[in-house]
Amino acid sequence: MTYNGHIDSGTTSEPINTSALEITKASVGPMDNNAYLLRCTATGNGLLIDAANEPERLVELVRERLGDGILETIVTTHRHQDHWLGLEMLMGVVGAVAYAHPEDAPELPIPTDPLVHGDKVKCGDVELDVIHLRGHTPGSIALYWRDPNGSGHLFSGDSLFPGGVGKTWEPGDFEQLLSDVEERIFSLPEDTVVYPGHGDDTTLAAERGSLDEWRARGW
Repeated sequence: MTYNGHIDSGTTSEPINTSALEITKASVGPMDNNAYLLRCTATGNGLLIDAANEPERLVELVRERLGDGILETIVTTHRHQDHWLGLEMLMGVVGAVAYAHPEDAPELPIPTDPLVHGDKVKCGDVELDVIHLRGHTPGSIALYWRDPNGSGHLFSGDSLFPGGVGKTWEPGDFEQLLSDVEERIFSLPEDTVVYPGHGDDTTLAAERGSLDEWRARGW
């Protein structure tokens, strides 16, 4: 299979290889949530983004892709239940350190260590930047890594998708989210690949021209 940014519901991508990370995308649960397993090619250790559902399947994926490596970290991008339904069981099996933004952490089923804007989180020898994107939830975060030999990689949770930003509910939330996405995300290089919390991948280059349209329509 040649990975093109799309996987069918309930399936798992072939590994996406970069100079320092191997990225595997799995669609889990009835809402087609994306869980991303990152493996540091130098150390063999890993980081999981959103233990969203189907924890038994995610455990199998961790064992398959990491082998003798260790799943060091699980990051939850935000507090909505469909992004952490597998977290408690997975933590009980793999014993990783769980992280989330402190504004969303109280809604999660287990205690987590804090990640705030500007922090870095490690996957083996690789460091990813933490970007706080307020609006979809108060504590939504994205993770960004720039491949020194390639493009950028952004794991955006539910804050940015192909065709727009994530859903908002309260007055002012959309404006806040769009502002954060414009200032904190679209300042990144255009070749950055965006891996969202549901559905297909995109790039900043593909989405940049639509910012004014999103602002005008209000969602």
